[in-house]
Amino acid sequence: MADRLGSKNNRVVVAGGSLAGLFSALLLRKIGWNVDVFERIPAGLAGRGAGIVTHPELWAALHRTGAVWDPATLGVPVVGRLVLSREGDIVGERAYPQTMTSWGRLYSILRAALPDQHYHSGRTLAEISSSGSRATAHLENGDEIVCDLLIGADGVYSTVRRQFLPAVQPIYAGYVAWRGLVEERDLSPETWNMLGDRLAFCLPPGEQMLGYPVAGANDDVSPGRRRYNFVWYRPASEAGDLQLLLTDRHGKHHQPSIPPQLIRDELIAEIREDASRLLAPHFAEVVHRTERPFIQPVFDVETPTMSFQRVVLVGDAAFVARPHLGMGVTKAAGDAIALSSALEENSGDCDAAIARFDRSRCEFGTAAVARARHLGAYMQAQLKSPSERAWAEQHRTADAVMTETATPHGILPTGAKTASAWSNA
Repeated sequence: MADRLGSKNNRVVVAGGSLAGLFSALLLRKIGWNVDVFERIPAGLAGRGAGIVTHPELWAALHRTGAVWDPATLGVPVVGRLVLSREGDIVGERAYPQTMTSWGRLYSILRAALPDQHYHSGRTLAEISSSGSRATAHLENGDEIVCDLLIGADGVYSTVRRQFLPAVQPIYAGYVAWRGLVEERDLSPETWNMLGDRLAFCLPPGEQMLGYPVAGANDDVSPGRRRYNFVWYRPASEAGDLQLLLTDRHGKHHQPSIPPQLIRDELIAEIREDASRLLAPHFAEVVHRTERPFIQPVFDVETPTMSFQRVVLVGDAAFVARPHLGMGVTKAAGDAIALSSALEENSGDCDAAIARFDRSRCEFGTAAVARARHLGAYMQAQLKSPSERAWAEQHRTADAVMTETATPHGILPTGAKTASAWSNA
């Protein structure tokens, strides 16, 4: 049966209702396109995700969507960065103001800006057909939606990418991120005073711990109600350590990640013991006070192209850069701005607009993945040769970590545009 939902000219189907999909939908609606978003998860997504570092490009994209939001309550501001020794002494410090927000906060802002009749939960994309100036989305329930443009915003395990680029698969980086959130009120005043207004690091041999404050429940950014978000990168061989980390208490192996509630209690106990042994006391307290840390294996995804006639990829469906850049959401917002700008400026030639978008954002995505690999080389190198470890050591100094982590430094190739540049074009 054919789904005739709002059938008009300049029809867009967005596969994936997360942040990349919402940015794309809102920005294309701003230039007059008729957009519907299809999200396979039947329930809302607002409760998902942890901390996000913001950048000027992300702010530019938010402004351009027309969503209603207050910069004062977007997240928690930090004044700079610091690095702590194992003993808890400050061994590096620099000013670098940023705002730390959360995935859920951004999702709530963007979702509220898209009319409910254009967001379809529990609707799963099965396959796509594309020919000439049309694409057709075939949903699992049998519906077919013909459109002028189909946007694959369906994440790292994208159905859209798998159909057109089946050989492109996530590549495990050789290490995992242990992550968690702890309530501000559960931390000692000493620890919060040290960590609560900065992006902080600790650098055990072969590892990296970082953390920063984020909003608390119901996006509350008032003192005493915030949370602290940590990310602890630790090497884990794919054939050995990772297999154990992703095996639950019943012996079942999970892939590509394990639900937090199924992580074995002994692994939680081990991570707490290691925190006491390896980390500054402030970070050790954060790990001990986190109710249930969870595991995120680190992957790379890199595509040779982001377009297939009238089908395009955005966000993690196209490129996944390791989280050291702190730019996953910003990159998705930049994709959406570049696509909408190209379509607006080439309104009479959709194919030329798509080609322009593809060239620009493939260049950016390739550079972002390369830069993130560079920054993560130290953790990965622990599983490799002594010469590789020595080469990667240069990115482990306090100055290098503070300068390079969660900044645009070293990403943009010559001539590439950031999201803010696109918004001003």
